[in-house]
Formats: sequence, structure tokens, C-alpha cells
Amino acid sequence: MSSSQPFIASSPISPSAGHLRKSKFTFRHLSQLALSSTACPLRVIAHIDLDAFYAQCEGVRLGIAEDQPLAVQQWQGLIAINYPARNFGLSRFIDISEAKKLCPSIILQHVATWREGDAKWAYHEDAFAHIATHKVSLDPYRLESRRILATIKDVLPAAPVQRVEKASVDEVFLDLSAQIHSVLLERYPEISGPAPYDDPTEALPRPPTTALNWNTDALVDLDNDETEDDDPDWDDIAMLVGSEIVRSVRAAVRERLKYTCSAGIARNKMIAKLGSAHKKPNQQTIVRNRAVQKFMGSFKFTKIRNLGGKLGEDVVSKFGTEEVKELLDVSLPQLKSKLGDDTGSWVYEIIRGEDSSEVNSRTQIKSMLSAKSFRPTINSHDQAVKWLRIFVADIFSRLVEEGVLENKRRPRTINLHHRQGGQMRSRQAPIPSGRPLDENVLFEISKNLLGQIIVDGRAWPCANLQLSVGGFEEGLTGNRGIGSFLVREDGAKAMKRDIEDHALDQGEMRAEKRPKSEHGAIQRFLSRQGTSHGDSDEDIDSTHSDIPSIPPDVPSIAQPAHSDIFTCTICPESMPISRKEEHEDWHFAKSIAAADNNNVSHQGSTAQEARLKPTSATKRPGASNYNQKKIAKGQSRLAFG
Repeated sequence: MSSSQPFIASSPISPSAGHLRKSKFTFRHLSQLALSSTACPLRVIAHIDLDAFYAQCEGVRLGIAEDQPLAVQQWQGLIAINYPARNFGLSRFIDISEAKKLCPSIILQHVATWREGDAKWAYHEDAFAHIATHKVSLDPYRLESRRILATIKDVLPAAPVQRVEKASVDEVFLDLSAQIHSVLLERYPEISGPAPYDDPTEALPRPPTTALNWNTDALVDLDNDETEDDDPDWDDIAMLVGSEIVRSVRAAVRERLKYTCSAGIARNKMIAKLGSAHKKPNQQTIVRNRAVQKFMGSFKFTKIRNLGGKLGEDVVSKFGTEEVKELLDVSLPQLKSKLGDDTGSWVYEIIRGEDSSEVNSRTQIKSMLSAKSFRPTINSHDQAVKWLRIFVADIFSRLVEEGVLENKRRPRTINLHHRQGGQMRSRQAPIPSGRPLDENVLFEISKNLLGQIIVDGRAWPCANLQLSVGGFEEGLTGNRGIGSFLVREDGAKAMKRDIEDHALDQGEMRAEKRPKSEHGAIQRFLSRQGTSHGDSDEDIDSTHSDIPSIPPDVPSIAQPAHSDIFTCTICPESMPISRKEEHEDWHFAKSIAAADNNNVSHQGSTAQEARLKPTSATKRPGASNYNQKKIAKGQSRLAFG
């Protein structure tokens, strides 16, 4: 029988509905983005690099125009050159005379130095002529680096959304994934709901946007099999949001502190770092996922982090090239056979732009070093001590910035390295943790370490000294000194009367609770086993059943009036709660002494074995030497059977 109801299709059958396009990314990928997962294909990492940082610091400090050629001088060489000076063909580590020939208008600013005998670094006009008595200080740049890092963090959302890694004094990594996730849900409500059928593997709908405005960003060309006519997917949208965030960060650094920086934005740290150097200065480069292969193919792999040293040389010697595009033709088995399984697999992945390293939010310093190479060498203990004083002042000024005066962080070890000829010798010592840390403490320890090296012989002439501290730990706050636990005589007497009054009030109850001597020890043992579990302090040494009673004449210790009263479950004796650990230690010591006495008195006999294994048939009261012996103080006679 036919239905009288008209047929209604369960889903639209229009031509457009049948061709509804889905994203290649899923709701699971979107969830991974919120967690900043390294496995998320939508992940966005940024690398921010300050442009010619040391030169910028000096230009900002001196108020020099940005188009003025400037270089930072260290002794007779250059360690930083701004971009206007680079236009004249200057490069790092050329000497001063050559720099002035190439660019007569250049301003040369020597780095700050510690002068022998000074307690603080400073800028000295004649520092370049006093290499023997001055030591370079990079503190001005460290201080500016801290200000820049603070500004970057201030622009971004608070942790845990914010993930910032200080890679060096002039560069940081940002994991923008969690922040981008929030922005996507706000801008595109269609992906903010749960996955269809609660299935996270369901594909996301395609983005409604078909054209993206990248503003002034430098876009890396797409791979050969990709075109700009293709509609963007969610990875492109995520990159676009990331570029907006980075642009705002760079603008804040520029407006507040007057520094310019370049940035790279990509799916991982390795590509982002390469991207930040792609267009400099004061620009940002976007390496979309569809452009990774072409971008990586334009590099020499020796430019990639960890491939520029011995490993890079090894790869070049074995494969005869340093170009990524040529190494891409080498198969994975070939790489493994020549480089080993682990190294071969890593190289295979890295040249294809695969990097799963995390952005580590920890930005705290792990160690501090102050060093000096002597030209000419130094030849006496007095000269070395003068330099140790400078090293200590240098390190301690940085420790103050780390919060050592507020006991926020402090190092645990100090190391001294000494080079004489081709021999380097080192000595290490712990830094006392029981007192405040100051310059004198570090100076005395460093002098002692120097003395140890001199005693070993062949200390002079000395070509290099290095002093370092490390093993940083978080400081404890809120601790009270022992003086805060003590009271004056009058207060102690009053507190003692309060304790005694409380003990008298409890006396009758204590007398009723005191077990009889025949069963006291075993009952106390069983009662403690049945009532003490977990991490209670009262569980100390509860396995000893022969713990003696506390003598009644143990003096009480005056405590603050607010102390609670503790009643021992072994004696029982009442006392302030602050005496609890001391009292239990006393019980423990007495139990050990009693056990030692018993072992001596029963050595060479079977009495001890009989005591440990009693039976009703053989161990009648009065039938053994054990029961006839005098009972030790604090022990009780046990009745069996």
C-alpha cells in the first residue's frame, strides 16, 4: 500500500550541496591547536630577531639618527654594524682603520668595560687602548634585552596561552597556536561547536574566505605544484592570524623602546628562524605550509641549525653537496647507511622542513660567566686577585637582577677556570646556602679556588681566567630564623605555667589511659599500627615495640603562647607541639640503645632466638633465662599463653 504522505528527501539533492567542499583539517586538529601540540598541522611559530641589536642599543642610548652609519667597537675590531653602515661594504671583525676608509662618516662606539679597581662597568673613551686593564661588559645589552622581552610578554595574553622562549640576547620564539585558536573560534563561529556526531575525525568546513590580505608581509613563493588561485585552508587562515599578532608585537617594541626587529612565521621553530633572516631589516616573512619545500630548497643545509658544524662537514664530504635541493634526492636508506640510523633519519626530516621541537617557556638563566683573556699574560697572585674582584662584581650585578637580594633565585656552585700555556685547570666549590649571598662571599670563595690552583704549581704566566656560577635554585621565602622561636625568661616562665596547668587538667585522663606494665609495650605497638597511616609525623619508628617511657624529669622548652599541646602516644607525655620531633627522636635513640644492650648481653647464646620465637609449650613464665633476667628500663614483661 502506498503512503499518502509526499516524499521528502532526507538531505538536499541540489547540485551545489553535492559538491560541498571540506577542509583537509579535522576538529581534532583544531583541538590540538588549542593545546599547542607539536603534532598539530595548524601550528604557528614565530621567531623575532632584533636587527643589528648591539648597534641599535648604542644608537638608541646615544640618540643617533637611524640613517647614521654606526658600529660597535671592541678593542680594535667591530662586533656589530648597523644597516646604514653595511651599505658601505662593512662587515664584522674588520679592523678600525679599514672601517674608516670604507665609511669616513661612521660613528664607532666602544663597548662598556670594567676597569681594574672599579666597582661598576662604564663607557670609557680610551677603553680600546687599555686591553690589559679593562674587561668587556655586555650588561647594557642584557638590560635592554630584558626590557624588550617584558614588552613582548606584555602584548601577548597571559600564560598558559602565552608561550615565549628567549633563544638568545636578541631573539625569541613565540608559540602562537593557543592564541590563534581563540581568535579562530571568535571570528568563525561555524567551527566553534562540537564535531558532527561527536566524531573528532570529521573534517572542518572550508573557510568562508577566498582571498587573504597579508598586508606588507613578505610571502615566500608557493611550491611548484601549488598556485595562488587555490582557495585558502585553515592553515593559511592560522598563518594570517599569526602574522597579525607578530605585527602588533613588533609595533609595540618599536613604539615603546624604539627598536626594530624582523620576524619569521611558519609551522615550526626551524623554518621560522630561517624566515626571520629572509627579509631584513624591520620586515616579517610568512612561510606557508604550501611553500615549505620551495623555501627549504633555496638554502644550503649548512645554514640550518645543528647542520653547520662537524655534522654538516660530514654530510658534505659523504654526499658532495651542501645544497638542500640536491640532498632531497638522496633516499632515506642511503642517508642511514652513511650517517647512521638516528642521524640519517633526522637529516632526512629536517631538510624537508620537519621539526617537532617545543617552544620552551622557561627564560631563566642557568649559569653566569665572567672571563678575561690576558694579552700580555699575568704573572702574579695579586694581579689575578684584582681580576677576580672584577669578575665577582660583574656576576653579582647580574645576580641582583635575578633577584638574589630578595632570595628569589641563587646559584649553588662557583667554578674557576685557569689556563696556563696549553693547560686548562678548574676548581669548583659549593656556595653556602645558610647565609645571605653577597660579593664578599663570592670573592672569598673565588680566592680560595685560586689558591688551590696555585698550590698545584705551574700557575704562571696565566693566559685566561674564567669565573662562573651555576646550579640555580629557587629561593625559599617566609622562613624564620631561630631567634623567632625563642622567648625571654619572663615569657618562658608564663608559658611553662600554662603548659603545666594544661597537663594537670589532662592528668586524670592520662592516668586512665596508661596501660598496665604487663601488656604496655605490645598494646602501644598495636594501637599505633592501627591508628597511624599515611604521612603523619607520628609514624616515626612505629615498628619498635620496646620503646622506653620518657623520663618524667625531661625539662620542657618555652614556646610561643599560641603553640598547641601534643600528647605522646608512647609515654604518654604532654608537651608543646614544637617539641614533637625532638621527643620522638629521643624515643628512637633510647630504643636503639636498648637494642644494643640486649645484643651484647645475649651474644653467643640462644636466648635471643628463644625470645624472638616464643611458644606456649616451651616458653612458660619462669621457665627460661630470658624471663629470669632483669628487665631493662622501659621494657615490659610479656605474658604469653
